[in-house]
Amino acid sequence: MVPYFLAFDLPKQIINGPIQGNGFEALDARQPFFRVVYDLPLIGRAEVFSGIDLNRQQMLMALSTTFLLLVLINGLFKFYINTYKGRLGERMLRRIRFELVDRVLRFPPKHFKRLKSAEIASMVKDEVEPLGGFTGDAFVLPALLGGQALTTLGFIIVQNVWLGMLTAGIVGIQLSIVPRMRRRVLELGRLRQLTAREFSGRVSEIVDGIGAVHSNDTSNLERADIAWRLGRIFSIRYDLYRWKFLVKFVNNLIAQVTPFIFYAFGGYFVLIGKLDLGQLVAVIAAYKDLPSPLKDLIDWDQARQDVQIKYGTVCDQFSVEPLIAQSVHAPASGPTSRLETSIIINNLTLVDDTGARLLDGVSAEIKPNETVALVGAAGSGAEAFAEALARLVWPEFGGITIGDQDLLDMPESITGQRIAYASGEPFLLHGSVMDNLLYGLKNAPRPSATTHNERRIESERYAIEARMAGNVDFSPHGNWIDYQAVGADGLDDLLHKVLPTLDDLQISGDIFGLGLRSTIDTKEQSAVSGRIVELRGSLRKRLVETQLDEMLIPLDFDRYNIQASVGENLFFGTWSRGTSPDLDVITHPCFQRVLNSTGLDHSLYEMGLEIAETTVELFRDVAPQHSFFRRLTFMAAEEIPIYQATLSRCRGLRFEHIPPEDRASIIVLSLAYIEPFHRFGILTEPMMDRVVAARKLFHTDIPDDIANLINRHDPERVTASATVLDNVLFGRIASQVADADAHIQAVVKELFRAAGLYENVLSLGLQFDVGAGGKRLSLAQRQKLNLARALMKRSDFTIFNRPLSALDQRVDEEITRGIVQRRNKAEQASTILWGLSDPRVAQIFDRVLFFQRGSLIGNGTYFELARSNAAFREFLDLPSDHR
Repeated sequence: MVPYFLAFDLPKQIINGPIQGNGFEALDARQPFFRVVYDLPLIGRAEVFSGIDLNRQQMLMALSTTFLLLVLINGLFKFYINTYKGRLGERMLRRIRFELVDRVLRFPPKHFKRLKSAEIASMVKDEVEPLGGFTGDAFVLPALLGGQALTTLGFIIVQNVWLGMLTAGIVGIQLSIVPRMRRRVLELGRLRQLTAREFSGRVSEIVDGIGAVHSNDTSNLERADIAWRLGRIFSIRYDLYRWKFLVKFVNNLIAQVTPFIFYAFGGYFVLIGKLDLGQLVAVIAAYKDLPSPLKDLIDWDQARQDVQIKYGTVCDQFSVEPLIAQSVHAPASGPTSRLETSIIINNLTLVDDTGARLLDGVSAEIKPNETVALVGAAGSGAEAFAEALARLVWPEFGGITIGDQDLLDMPESITGQRIAYASGEPFLLHGSVMDNLLYGLKNAPRPSATTHNERRIESERYAIEARMAGNVDFSPHGNWIDYQAVGADGLDDLLHKVLPTLDDLQISGDIFGLGLRSTIDTKEQSAVSGRIVELRGSLRKRLVETQLDEMLIPLDFDRYNIQASVGENLFFGTWSRGTSPDLDVITHPCFQRVLNSTGLDHSLYEMGLEIAETTVELFRDVAPQHSFFRRLTFMAAEEIPIYQATLSRCRGLRFEHIPPEDRASIIVLSLAYIEPFHRFGILTEPMMDRVVAARKLFHTDIPDDIANLINRHDPERVTASATVLDNVLFGRIASQVADADAHIQAVVKELFRAAGLYENVLSLGLQFDVGAGGKRLSLAQRQKLNLARALMKRSDFTIFNRPLSALDQRVDEEITRGIVQRRNKAEQASTILWGLSDPRVAQIFDRVLFFQRGSLIGNGTYFELARSNAAFREFLDLPSDHR
């Protein structure tokens, strides 16, 4: 505040001193610069520094330089304060967000049934951001801005008491009226926040339920609902704008009254000699800096009230009782011990949100190393029983204990590692197949090998900052995989431990197929890419030996491949950007020269024109969701009206008069045409020969910009942008031969096994991105992967709650039997509880728990219950005399 005050006083000294000449009446007059004198009680005047004598011009330069220095000092103060309050605010925002997500992880399971994920995500991401930003301003701004305002007001009072008192009065009015008017703005801001959050949740519902929207023809209902919500938000925001600018108008009006007083009454005092001009200029200059801190103070008070409302809203949403205790989520300090005692279920009663009973007074014992089948109709209580054992449903009465400890009180470091659970509603991360497969093994950070010094320093810096923000300090990019849990020595040995589980679940073939359909990186997959050419020859030889060579038409630079598109035959390669040639390439001068010199421009246009006319005529009245459009690889359903308009413009025009963009869009259709697949009967032998001739001409003098986009097919090297399967085939499968694709892939799989590369391709398939929620996989594949993740943990108790409901009953039974048999052969057998879709499979289990209407009415072996339990016999539809 001292340099801030001095910066106000210096303009007065500059104007009254060297500019107006006060103290410099004589030509050789000099004045002391930077003289320091104090009038002390009892001592009198004490001179600390006599100053430096300067003439008028020197004094002007010295005072002006001092003013510039004070501006620099004040600017550095602001820079320092704003930087560190920003860091403080960001740390607090990080702390708040982490604590909110931490509380979400500790919510009781039933609370999630009432939550909308988009609303929670919106609150954590957007609504708490003002809280973090305000943290830095909470104490700094009142001190800084209040100090600046008081310093400015004090300076004005020192110059003239009456002007200072008038200014103080107007400031008091401003500070009392404007905050009151802003209360309505705050209330509207709260309403805007709530409606925006609800809107976000509604959009999320539409995205999650898009299948139901389309299947029930409710898209217009959803549009109406969205329009109504947007209209409500618009009304609130418009009202908010009106009030906000009304407050700004009143604030600016009051602020401009003070300059009027200065000019009118201050000028009058100057005229009558009661105020010198330098003082008036200094007062006006000082007041120019007064509205800014006052306005910022008023804005700060509004932000305080706004943040207070937001904070209360967030607290209401995240104040859930009872929360899971923090000790339950504490990471394990070392390996967890095995659970070698029984699970005791005592008078277990479960209820849903409506109060309806899912289980009523169930008591049972699950012994170590036994297999138990959970049997019952949907809603019988078998599923709820499995969920309770996995802690996904909390008991209303009764309890579940392991040894002498309640299941709910046990740390997740024990239950999450020693108890595995999988249901028919799998949750998959947005990542690779391997990421999801190993998700259950990433329980705690583990020591890793020695890292580089720079990386270690960066990790330590990250950990320090995380602790200062109240976050956990371990990095998600470290070593989290518990290799010991699967008996692996490391990442390289992990695939050998994963493979038997994938085989048991009959998903290894699917993952191998994903690997075959993945593009190959010649550096990372050098073992595979280095033997691609060898495998091509082996495939040709195998097909000839088995008389299946007609199933594959090889790629030949001198011949047209009837199973490939016209464009692929013309370019004889794949596009590195992963897409078919677009209009930019087709209109390239080099491409146009090739077409013109071979006469293909007219031929491809005529061919594309016939394709467009036929397609528009056949499909213009067909619904966009019709299966016919799956065969139209050259035209999407939404493009039909576009091509209909293009045909109208081009009809009757000579080729030379057709606009270039229309001509190119028509030629695109012909480049995507495959005769055996589309069967329009428009690709003739002479046309094929001309395409091959154009191909040779095109590759003779291909420009660099196009050459960089095309990975040319070469029988002696790998095509980088092609898939592993396409690289091995180096040709196209004959679509007219029945089951050719299945036969070819079976042969390819055998070749990779014989070459010792099967696991390499399988590893490539494990890197396949499953998409958001695993939606790039089928439901059956997601269920298998979810089941594999549970089996990978090698837990003591494994709970399966109808995990393969999407599979065929025969396949479900095969997988179930295979898993139980493998478990029986294991050295450390896991206890298995399996909620069965087919109750007859319960014969292979040691014991059966039979549920009906929320009660356990049967507990024994399959054959005991079939012999003595009438309800069980009726459920299995067995005759009454069955033994």
